[in-house]
Amino acid sequence: MPLDGPHRKINDGLPQGTQEKLNIIVIGGSLGGLCAGVALKSLGHTITILERNPSPVLENQGAGIVSGGDTLEFFKRYDRTGRQLAVSSQCRQYLNKDGEIVHKEDMVQKMTSWDLVYYMLRANFDGVESKYCEIPVTREEDGKVQHLHGHKVTAVKDMGNKVEVAFERAYGEKGTLQADFVVAADGPSSTIRSILQPGVERTYSGYVALRGTVPEEDVSPHAREAFSERFTFFHAKGIQILAYLIPGVNGTLAPGKRLINFVYYTNFPSPSLDDKSPELAELMTDIDGVRHRVTMPPGKTSPQAWEKQRKIASEKLPPQFAEIVRATKKPFVQAVTDVISPENEFLNGKLVLIGDALAGFRPHTVASTSQAAFDAMILADMIEGKVDRRQWKSETLAYARTIQMRGVDMGLHSQWEDLPLEVHIHDRNVASQPRRDIEWPKWALEGIE
Repeated sequence: MPLDGPHRKINDGLPQGTQEKLNIIVIGGSLGGLCAGVALKSLGHTITILERNPSPVLENQGAGIVSGGDTLEFFKRYDRTGRQLAVSSQCRQYLNKDGEIVHKEDMVQKMTSWDLVYYMLRANFDGVESKYCEIPVTREEDGKVQHLHGHKVTAVKDMGNKVEVAFERAYGEKGTLQADFVVAADGPSSTIRSILQPGVERTYSGYVALRGTVPEEDVSPHAREAFSERFTFFHAKGIQILAYLIPGVNGTLAPGKRLINFVYYTNFPSPSLDDKSPELAELMTDIDGVRHRVTMPPGKTSPQAWEKQRKIASEKLPPQFAEIVRATKKPFVQAVTDVISPENEFLNGKLVLIGDALAGFRPHTVASTSQAAFDAMILADMIEGKVDRRQWKSETLAYARTIQMRGVDMGLHSQWEDLPLEVHIHDRNVASQPRRDIEWPKWALEGIE
C-alpha cells in the first residue's frame, strides 16, 4: 500500500501550486519514471513507483545517451551523488567511405550511458546501492518513497478525488492502489496511453537501429582516434551510422576503460511490427527462437543474423566503423518507431503522460532522455507553483510535437532520400539545438487550452 502521510484531494484539474503533500503513483520505473520520482520526492510528496519488470533493478540496456541541456540541468538540480555524469565530446566529424574526414566542426557535447543514468537515479530515489555512485543522505524535507517491481498496471479508474490503479503480480495476484495524482511514464508502448487513447498506435518506420559497444582499448589506434572525444558520423543511401565514447564498466570515465558506442541505422522495409518481412523477422528472432516485436535485448541476437550484418558492415561502412560493428560481442536491435498522443492530461487532470509515453522520438533527435528530464522538471515546477498549468501544458506538448516531427523528417532524409552531406549536417545540428532556443511552430501549439 502507498506510504502514509498528509495528502491533498484534487477536485479540479492538476495540483498546481499545492502546499499540501500528495500521494503520487508513478507508472514505469525506467528513466522517465525515475526522473519524475526524484523531482517530486524533492518537494516532499509521497511517491510509489510501479514497475512491471519482475527484477528489483532493470537490466543494463547497453545504450549510449547524448546528454542534452535538459538532462544536464536535471542532474544539476536534483542529483546528490556527487559524481560526474558524462564523457565530453569536443567536435563533430563526418567520414567518407574510405574513412577520411570530409567535414569537421567544433561542438562540445556530453555523452553518458543508460546504466550510469539509471543507477544515479535509483541512488537518488530509493538509495539502491551499486558500484556506480555513492548513496546520498536522505534529507528531512524529502518525501517518502517506495519502488515496487513486478507490478504490471492493467487499468486506471477515476474515483472522484482519487485515481485507482489496478495491477497484476506474478502467479495471477491482483490488487489496486489509490493516489491523488498519477504520472504515466511507461514508455513508447505505454499501457496507460493505450487505455486512455486507444486510437493512438505505435507504428514501424521501415528501418532499425543496430546498437552495440566496444571497449576503447580493444580497437585499433586508427579506430580509437576516430571516436576519441569525437562524435563521428557516416551517411550513405539507406544507411547512417554514428559513434561516440561513453562511460565504461560501473560508469568509469578513465581513458582506455570507456566504451565506444555506435548506432547503426539500416533499412528493413516491412508492413508493420507484427507483419515482419522475412529479413526483419530473422533479425528479431533470438537465439532461443523467440520473436521480439520492437527490441532485441543485448546478447540475444542470433549469430547467423548478426554475421550477415557484420558482412554488410565490412562492405558498406568506413573501416573505422566496420571495425567496431564487427568487434561488438553483445549487439542489440531496436525497430525505429513513431508514436505520439494528442493529449497529455486525463481524468480531470489527475493523470498525466510524460516522456516516451507521451511521444516516442526517433533516436536521431538524441532527445528522449532530455524529454524525460524536462517533463519531470516542469511537472515538479507546476505542482510547486513556479509555472502555471498553461505554460506546463504548452511547453510539454509543443516539445513533444516538434521533436517527434523533427525525428520523422530526419529519418526520411537519412534513410530514404539520396541527399548531399550538407542536409544531414543541418539535420543533426538542428536536432542538437537546446530546447530553450527552439521557437515552437504555431501548429505545435494548436488545441492547447
